[in-house]
Amino acid sequence: MVDIRGEFCIDRFELSLVDRRSGKALSPHYHPTRAQALASFERYRERGAANAPAMPELPAFQTERDPDPEARSVEGVLPQGYLSGDLAEAACRAAGKRLCKIAEWVRACRGQENRKFPYGDAYEEGACNVFREAHPSAVLHGDASREHLDPRLGLVQGERGPLLRRTGASGKCRSQWGGDAAYDMVGNLDEWTSDGGFAGGFFSRATREGCDSKVTSHPSQYFDYSLGARCCR
Repeated sequence: MVDIRGEFCIDRFELSLVDRRSGKALSPHYHPTRAQALASFERYRERGAANAPAMPELPAFQTERDPDPEARSVEGVLPQGYLSGDLAEAACRAAGKRLCKIAEWVRACRGQENRKFPYGDAYEEGACNVFREAHPSAVLHGDASREHLDPRLGLVQGERGPLLRRTGASGKCRSQWGGDAAYDMVGNLDEWTSDGGFAGGFFSRATREGCDSKVTSHPSQYFDYSLGARCCR
């Protein structure tokens, strides 16, 4: 975790999930509960564009029982999408942490220099993985407003490569604190906060608001492919 001036700590990377009982990694492409994961697999495995990515693997243990999700902060993995605020909070608590308050999240995102973006005061295209050139639902289903539970959405490619990137892959998108930094606080996935709503913008969100980007129109039970989190303590 990254120390924010001795007041709180925040995860260095967007969270991924493991099953606390077995230690096995959960798929980042499915909702963590067994019923919802199976429903999404069955609904979408034969739908979508002819050139759609292959349906991502659903680990056997996720089809046999409900996992017990625990948050991890790991570099170089696809972050967990399809997260509701309630599940994100539970996963953070299982790791001995909690969801960040929005004020904490924004402060950490702005870095020690209190800048609007992790890298500076002015928007720089491509520095963070946001406002990308394509929307995955439009690519797979011809409509950006529909089919937001398709497990393949995080695998769609744009002209500049994968729309969803692995944690830490956008090297310039780092919120500096001393000799340390939190990565991808703008872009990649929107991130739930404990105050309700989510912040930062996901890879295809048309926003240039940087650390000030937030959405408060969804209840904490809501989830889709674009929603992840990181934990505080």
